[in-house]
Amino acid sequence: MPRTIIENIVIQEYKEQTFFEFCKYTTIRFFEIVYFEKGTGTIKINGKTVNYSANSIFVFVPDDIYIVNPESATTTVAIKFLKSFFRGDAPQNANLPINDWFRKIEGILNSESHQLREMRFETESDKIHLISLIKMVAAENDKKKSYDLFIIQNSLSVILHLIARNIQFLNADMSTKIVESSKIQQIINFIHANIYNSELLTTKNLAEEFHMADNYISEYFKKHTDVSLKKYILNYKLKLVETRLKYTDLQFSEIAMELGFTDSSHLNKTFQSYKRMTIGAYKASLHNFQ
Repeated sequence: MPRTIIENIVIQEYKEQTFFEFCKYTTIRFFEIVYFEKGTGTIKINGKTVNYSANSIFVFVPDDIYIVNPESATTTVAIKFLKSFFRGDAPQNANLPINDWFRKIEGILNSESHQLREMRFETESDKIHLISLIKMVAAENDKKKSYDLFIIQNSLSVILHLIARNIQFLNADMSTKIVESSKIQQIINFIHANIYNSELLTTKNLAEEFHMADNYISEYFKKHTDVSLKKYILNYKLKLVETRLKYTDLQFSEIAMELGFTDSSHLNKTFQSYKRMTIGAYKASLHNFQ
């Protein structure tokens, strides 16, 4: 049965199931991790059917719709972060590293490879560690009143870090197959991983990181992406602004400060040229849509 030890995070564990009901949290779910400990079957994800087997791990993002169809008795653990979790409405969550968790998840939301849904891993040890942590969270959840919130909180932090790290690996692996010997995806991954640290994203530092001349790396990046290095970094920041406006209740000034804009006015002017509307109008349109 689902429980909410941490407000707006739902942990569900099902053992030896041969039938799964449609996920009732779909419309209010922000991010979800599903671990299949045992069993075989298929999942229909947004109309496409894929197989699952023992020790498969899937991640789902907002608006994903999935249905599990077991072929053999299936045991699963699902960890669901609801949209309201990142809006900071629950006082009991005040001491949780919510912003840090959001940063890890937003990198997945803006990753091209997240659409694959099933996790792949750079090393087998990463997969083993992730499975152990998911099982630990489920075990603590199952203790009812004697659970240890410290264990759950820290396990969730590491779970999200491992997923984010391996999504970056998958991006690089896909790119290597498409563009052999190209450093473009490595540069993009570095930008994404360090988007909150402007000092690491200067042309000089990127050139040093990837062993290129200062005056060549920008030319190299534009040649392979059709967009300048500076513009790519700015556009990615603005994508993250959209994500934060959509899923959090952060003040515009807080978003501006986190992403390296001078102030909310600077952010608003930049966002307006990018989206052709102010950040206030964009935020209002989201509420109207919901």
